[in-house]
Amino acid sequence: MKACRLSTLVVCGLLVSFGPLRAEGDLTFFETKIRPVLVEQCYQCHSATGKQLGGLSLDTKEAALKGGSKGPALVAGKPKESLLIQALRRQVAKCEPAGKASEAVVADFVKWIETGAADPRDGKKPAVEQIDFTKARQFWSFQLPRKAELPKVQNAAWPKNAVDHFILARLEAEKLRPVAPAGKRELIRRATFDLTGLPPTPEDVEAFVKDNSADAFAKVIDRLLASKQYGERWSRHWLDVARYAEDQAHTFGNKPNTSAYRYRDWVIDAINDDMPYDRFVKLQMAADLMLTDDAERLKHLPALGFFGLGAQYYKDNTEILKALSDELDERVDTLSRGLLGLTVACARCHDHKFDPVPTLDYYSLAGVFNSSKLVDFPLATAEATKKYEGDLKLAREAEEKVKAFFRTEKAAVAPEQAGQIALYLKAVRTIQERRQKEPKWTAREQAKADNLNAAALERWLKYLDGEPNIPALASWRKLPKQTESAKSTEVVLASEACQQYALAALADQKAGKADKDKAALLQTLFGDKGLFFLSDDELKAKLSAEKKQALAKMQETAVALRKDAPEKIETKFPIAHGIAEGTAGDMKVYLRGNYKNLGDVAPRRFLRVLSGDNPTPFSKGSGRLELAESIASKANPLTARVIVNRVWAWHFGTGIVGTPSNFGSLGERPTHPELLDYLTTRFIESGWSIKTLHRDIMLSATYQLSSADDPQNLTVDADNRLHWRMSRQRLDIESWRDSLLFVSGKLDPTMGGQTTDLASASNKRRTVYGKVSRHELNGLLRLFDFPDANITSEKRTETTVPQQQLFVLNSPFVIEQAKALAARLQTESMDNSARVRRAYSLVFARPASDAELQLALQYLSTNDVDIDDKGKATLTRLERFAQALLGSNELMYVD
Repeated sequence: MKACRLSTLVVCGLLVSFGPLRAEGDLTFFETKIRPVLVEQCYQCHSATGKQLGGLSLDTKEAALKGGSKGPALVAGKPKESLLIQALRRQVAKCEPAGKASEAVVADFVKWIETGAADPRDGKKPAVEQIDFTKARQFWSFQLPRKAELPKVQNAAWPKNAVDHFILARLEAEKLRPVAPAGKRELIRRATFDLTGLPPTPEDVEAFVKDNSADAFAKVIDRLLASKQYGERWSRHWLDVARYAEDQAHTFGNKPNTSAYRYRDWVIDAINDDMPYDRFVKLQMAADLMLTDDAERLKHLPALGFFGLGAQYYKDNTEILKALSDELDERVDTLSRGLLGLTVACARCHDHKFDPVPTLDYYSLAGVFNSSKLVDFPLATAEATKKYEGDLKLAREAEEKVKAFFRTEKAAVAPEQAGQIALYLKAVRTIQERRQKEPKWTAREQAKADNLNAAALERWLKYLDGEPNIPALASWRKLPKQTESAKSTEVVLASEACQQYALAALADQKAGKADKDKAALLQTLFGDKGLFFLSDDELKAKLSAEKKQALAKMQETAVALRKDAPEKIETKFPIAHGIAEGTAGDMKVYLRGNYKNLGDVAPRRFLRVLSGDNPTPFSKGSGRLELAESIASKANPLTARVIVNRVWAWHFGTGIVGTPSNFGSLGERPTHPELLDYLTTRFIESGWSIKTLHRDIMLSATYQLSSADDPQNLTVDADNRLHWRMSRQRLDIESWRDSLLFVSGKLDPTMGGQTTDLASASNKRRTVYGKVSRHELNGLLRLFDFPDANITSEKRTETTVPQQQLFVLNSPFVIEQAKALAARLQTESMDNSARVRRAYSLVFARPASDAELQLALQYLSTNDVDIDDKGKATLTRLERFAQALLGSNELMYVD
C-alpha cells in the first residue's frame, strides 16, 4: 500500500493545473433576456421617466445596485439577496403589474445575477435612438477593409512576412520588443497541436530538428495542412460556432437527430478540401437552392445542417407561436453572431440600443427563416426520389385496396350480425340474472352456452352496464332492473325492438336515408370499436375460399410494393437534416417581441447598415439564397473580417478583436486594425482560402516566438495582447483526450461515420466523433469546459475544479491509456532507461533531462503493484509512471 500512496503523490504532483474561472458578464444575454423584461414590466413604476415608487429606479445599473427604500434591488452574484427576484415572483407587496413573471423569466434573471449582472446601462443617452445610417457606417467594422501599406519598423531584420511588420510597429510604439524565437521542438509541437489537435511523433520531431533548410517549417505546415487530421481538428472550431448537437434540449421525448453526423463529416471534408469560405457559408445556408447536378447536390445537402440541427422548442397548443418565434430568434442569432459578428437578436424587442440595427431589420431576417422549414433531405438522385414517390403511391393504393376489401366484407356481414342483437341482449340479461346466484359467472361461459362470440358479448355487457341513452334501446331502458327473466315477454319484446331498429337503420343507410341517430347506432354496432367489431382475422374465417384467395393476392401485392417503398423515406435512403423552402411571406414586427401584438410589415431583405438605405427586397422564394449571397459578398465588410479574426484567435488564444462574435459598439476594438484589414484583403484575394490564411499567420515571426516571459514587457502588456511572445495555451478536451489515445498507440484513425459514445472506456475514436447532446451533455465534455451547444460559441472557457484531477486519477479511460502506454513502452524499448526516454519523446516531444531520467529510474527500480481492497493487483510501477505523464501539465499545455 506504500507504493499506492507514492503513486498518488507522483500523479498529484504532475496533475493538470487549469486556468482561473473567468466570471465575465454577457451583455448579449442582458440585451436579449433582461432589458426587454425591465422595459415591459418595471420601467412603468421604477424609472427616471416613471413613478419611481419606493425611491427605486431600474433604468440604470447604478440605480439598480443602489436600490430604494427597501435596499438594493440586486446584489451581483447573489440572487437570493436580490429583491428584484422577489419582485418578479410578486413576493414583494404592491408589485402588481402584469402578474407574476414566468419561471423561465425568473431563471434568466437568476442566471444573470449569478454571473455578475453584466449591465451596459450607465444612464447616458443610448448610442442609437434615431438611427443615422450614414453616420453609423463610419464605424470601423462597417467600412470595407483596405490593404494598408506595411508600416516602417526600426528592427527591419526581424519580420519574416507582412504580419510581423504590423506587430512589430505596434510593439516599438509601446517601447516593447519581442522575445526570442521558439526552439524547434517547441515549434513543431505547437504547430502540430494547432493544426491537427495531436502531438507530433518523435520521428517527425527529429526530422524537423535535423532539417536546416530555410523552408523547413513551411514544409511542416504544408504537411500538416495536407493531413486528414487537420480537418478533424479545425472542424471542431467551426462546430462550436455552428452550435452543433445531435438532439434537442427544449422538447419532451428527446428525439435524436440520427443523421446529424453527416453535417459534421461534411464540415471535416470541406475544411480538408480548403473549400473557399464564401462557398462554405453559402452552402450551409442554401445548398438546396444552389445545386442542380445530382452528384454535387448529394455531396453538399448535409451542409444545411447548420440551421437544420438548430434548436427546436416544445410546441403546446397555447404557445405554438411563442415557440416558433424563439426558434426564429435562435436562427437569427446564430446567423448574425456566427457569420457577421453582430448581436442582431438584441433588436427582437426594440431597436438595438447600441448598434444600427432597428427592430424592422431583425424581422426582415426572421422573415427569411419564417419562410423556410426544417426537413430531412433524402440523399438520393432526383430520378431515384421520383421513382420512390411513384412506388409509394402504388403501395398506398394497394394497401387502401386491402382496407376497402375488409370494409366491404364487414359491411356485408353487418345484417347477419344485426339479426343476432336480440340474442346478445337476452344473453346479457341471463348473465345479470345468473350472477345473483353465481357471482363469478362469466360472459365467456354464457357465450359458449348460447353459441355466441365471447368478445362481442363482453362488449355488449360492458356497454349496457353504462346505461346508454340511445333511441334503439328505449324499450330496454324501461325494463325493471334485473328483475325480469331473460325469457319474459317484456325482455324478448325489448330485445327484438332494438334488433328491428338496427335492421331498419341498415336499410336506410343502404338507401342513403339514415338520420343522425341511426348513423350513430350503426357506428356503435359496427364501427372500428363497435359492439360487433370483427378483427381482420375473424372476418377472414368467414370468407369463402374464392374471396380468401383474392384477398391473399391483394395482400401479397401490397407487401411487395411496400417493401420497395417504406412509408418513412429515411428507411429507404440516407437522409440529411436541413432547411428547405416553406411558404414565402414577410413577417410583421412583433411589438416589444410579443407575437400577439403586431406592427408594420418587415420586408425580407439584408441589414440596412450593410446594404444601403433602401435594400432590395428578397424576391426568390424564402430569400435564403439572396441572404447567403449578401453575407458571403466581397461588398460585405464583416463576413471575411469575422472569420479571419476567428482563425487568428484559434491560433493565438485571443483575437485581434477580443470579442469574436461582436464587432459592434459593445465589442472590443481591434488591437491591430491595419493588420486585421491586411489579412482580410489577402484572404479574399486568395479566393477565401483558410489554408492560405494559416500559412500567412504561422510563417510569421510572431507565431514562431517562444512563450518566455519578459519582466519589462509584462509591466506594459501583461495580457500579451500586442503579441511580444506566444501565449501558453491549454489543450481543449478534444485535443487532450485524443493525445492520450495517440501516445498510447490506441487511437483509431477511422474518419467519419456514426456518432460514438464517449462514456465508453473502450471508445478509441477521435473526440470529434463523439455524441454531443443538448439534453444531457456527456460528463467528460461537461467536466472539461465543452461549450453549451444551445447557442453559438465564440471561445472556450477554462475552469479549475477538483473533479478534473480526480478524473485523471480514477477514470477507467485514463487508466486504460496508462496501461496501453506502458505496454507500448515495454514493446518498443528493452530496458527502463530506454523506456523513460521513449516516454518523454512520445508524450512531450522532447528528450528527458538527466534529472528526470534519474528520478524515473529510481521510481521504476522496484516491481511492486497497487493492490485494491479485494487484494487484486491493479497498476504496476511502469503503468503508474505512464499515468503520471499523461496527467501532467506539460502534456496539457502548449508553449
